[in-house]
Amino acid sequence: MTVKIFIKRKVSPANVLDLTVLLKKLRSLTLNQAGYIYGETLKRVDKQDECMVISTWRSIDDWNAWLNNDERISIQREIDNLLGEKTEYAVYEV
Repeated sequence: MTVKIFIKRKVSPANVLDLTVLLKKLRSLTLNQAGYIYGETLKRVDKQDECMVISTWRSIDDWNAWLNNDERISIQREIDNLLGEKTEYAVYEV
């Protein structure tokens, strides 16, 4: 069953460029992952410091394989260190 992953992050204006670089690294790795269908990055209109990444995966198993990927974990650690807080994930079935 297809799943959508909602990934919420808060970013200060000072960190936007660094975060963009890290997100592009993640996106390029994601494109080669089994089960990855599509993703988009959104900036919240009423809260300038909040962004949301929505990705669609063929199955929860495909998402979990990516979630536990060592390269992804390394980049995610950099993101969390940059932002000073853990990234929030929510998984929904389609």
